[in-house]
This record gives sequence, C-alpha cells and structure tokens, in this order.
Amino acid sequence: MLQTTQGIVLRTVKYADTSMIADLYTRESGRTSFVVRLPRTRKSAVKPVLFQPLALVELVADFRPTATIYRVREAKSAYPFASLPYDPCKSAIALFLAEFLCRAVREEAENHPLYAYLWHSIVWLDECREGFANFHLVFLMRLARFLGLAPNLEGYRAGDYFDLQNACFTSLRPQGHSHYIGPEEAARLLSLTRMNYATMHLFGMNRMERARCLDIINEYYRLHLPDFPELKSLDVLKALFG
Repeated sequence: MLQTTQGIVLRTVKYADTSMIADLYTRESGRTSFVVRLPRTRKSAVKPVLFQPLALVELVADFRPTATIYRVREAKSAYPFASLPYDPCKSAIALFLAEFLCRAVREEAENHPLYAYLWHSIVWLDECREGFANFHLVFLMRLARFLGLAPNLEGYRAGDYFDLQNACFTSLRPQGHSHYIGPEEAARLLSLTRMNYATMHLFGMNRMERARCLDIINEYYRLHLPDFPELKSLDVLKALFG
C-alpha cells in the first residue's frame, strides 16, 4: 500500500549495485528502513542526493504489512536547506548527530514529541547564522529527556560531584566505579542543561572545555544505552569545535 510520510535521514548504506538502504526517523513509524533504487536516468522520481545526513524528506513508499524494509517510489525535500549542507561546520555537526541518532534512536514506533524536537532542531541549525558552536552539546543534553535518560538535577549544591553511572549529583566522590566528574565539570554540565538554542551563545567555553564536555556527554550515553559504540565522526567534530 502506497503511503506518504516525512522523515529525517540517519544513514544510507549501498545495497547491491542498483539500490541503497536508507534509515530514517519518520513521523508515523519511528525508526524505519527504506530501499531506494539508484537512478539510471536524470528523470528518476528518486534522487540519492536527497538522502544526506539529517536531510528532511517526504517519501511515497510501499508499506506492506509483512515487510520490514519498504521500497521508496517517490521522494522530495520536505525542507530545502539554505546553509546546512554548504557550511563545513554545520555539515560536520549534521554528520556527527546523524551517526549519534542512528545509534541512540532505535524504537520502531511513533514518538511525535521526539520527532518534533529533531525536526525543529535541524531547522534551527540550518537557519542560524552564528553562535552555534555549542549546538551539538545542547542538542544532546536535551535529547536525553526524550529518550528517558535525563539525569536527576535536583538537590545540586556547589561543590557536588556528578555520578555519570547513577545520573545524579552527590556531595561525596562516588566509590566503586570511576564514572564521575569533579565539582568544576559538574557545574559546567549543569549550566549546559539549562541552556537552549537561543541562549547557548552566552555560555562561553574554550577549546579544551568544549571537547571535554562532548567526551562527558558521550560517556554518559554509552553508560545508559546498551551496545552504544565509538562514533567515527566524534573526532572530526572535536577538531572543529573543540
């Protein structure tokens, strides 16, 4: 049955010589895989260039009840980007976040709040002209809420440690494991949780501090998501925004 849906491109993998598999986070079905036939002519209804990391696309696909991968019949941009594919820094952010979401978001069910958050965030990044160096950090901190991984921020007092494993602040250094950060970094992490896209440019960090924040957030997700791997694009992003 042919249906129209919108989705966010997470990754593509070449499939044989004539097709590729595209993993998207869709509005109606959550994480979904599609077969995209590679065009043989310029007049093809589906162009692979549409399926760039974090691209926002509209698809007409054959959703058969017994299938787990659906064949795309038509595709077009649901939101033509103005800057994201053309700005090297924004492209690096998109590549990293697409890889991150591909590993972190695995549910095959609709989640409208998460979908709306992702869509709004991507559009915001595309439209932003400056002051987005902290975007990926704020994005990941806020994403944790939608994945049910938000840390417990209650009861914080200056000088507290943050226990990454138990996702809470503590006045005493955690014993029995090494997954924690000291008071200075804990205070910085708390500040990040209070930031949004409009105010994040006010949160000044130097190169080392930003890279360290990214390492801490990445470690936090690895502790709380099963089988979360090392991300290939992490070092690229740290080199640009570290």
